[in-house]
Amino acid sequence: MSYEQFYQLREQPFSNTPDARFFFEVDQHAEVLARLMYAVDTMKGLAVVVGDVGTGKTTLARRMLDRLDDEQYESALLVIIHSAISAEWLLRRIAAQIGIGQAAEEKVALLTQIYQRLMELHEAGRKAVVLIDEANMLQQRELMEELRGFLNLEVPGSKLITFILFGLPSLDAILALDAPLTQRVAVKCRLSSLNPEMSKAYILHRLKVAGATREIFPEGVLDQVAADSRGIPRLINTICDNVLLEGFLRKRDKLDVGLVTDVVRDLGLTE
Repeated sequence: MSYEQFYQLREQPFSNTPDARFFFEVDQHAEVLARLMYAVDTMKGLAVVVGDVGTGKTTLARRMLDRLDDEQYESALLVIIHSAISAEWLLRRIAAQIGIGQAAEEKVALLTQIYQRLMELHEAGRKAVVLIDEANMLQQRELMEELRGFLNLEVPGSKLITFILFGLPSLDAILALDAPLTQRVAVKCRLSSLNPEMSKAYILHRLKVAGATREIFPEGVLDQVAADSRGIPRLINTICDNVLLEGFLRKRDKLDVGLVTDVVRDLGLTE
């Protein structure tokens, strides 16, 4: 038997893998998405979203991508998984993201292909949008200069491509490696952690989506998780997942604050 069966859930409610079904939109998410849609609809060129670890940047990036209809946008999400990438790699990845199948070997020819593709999209009434998650991994000035070069591609009144960068607060310093690029940030948003009431609502939302039909997390447990997680969604998920597992192992029909305290200690999250 799994804890899902023990607590009569259809599935695990607190996975940290992004899943649109579990998306919980709070006021700040709605505001950030509205600002980002403004940036892409008006082709501002560059928008930036920063937030601490676990505040939901990746989830928000995927949510944003889902909003970009294929008929209106040529859009893609590029996730940077390490910092040891070259400007050439970035250029080729962006080319692939906007629909260039056979990229030229020589850089000048590749840039020509990119420009022609962007003009083709513009003339068809579609907008090119590239979302870059973990953009704080782009730690070389050369990469920032490459992005700035893209922003020079424009027609009267509009850029030909818009980038949305999602990253840790250190992204601010990375953008500053190329001062002219920093000046071209048209929209900037910051994600913060959830307040206690939103943290509790977030937990209950995920339980409901997972099929909960009865109270599993009493009010005191919700309060304790909200406090110990400091409102960081990723930590909320980790704590709640482990509390459910621990409750199942101890055969606790209802969870209690003591379980939360034990889990937080075992995870090394106590300050």
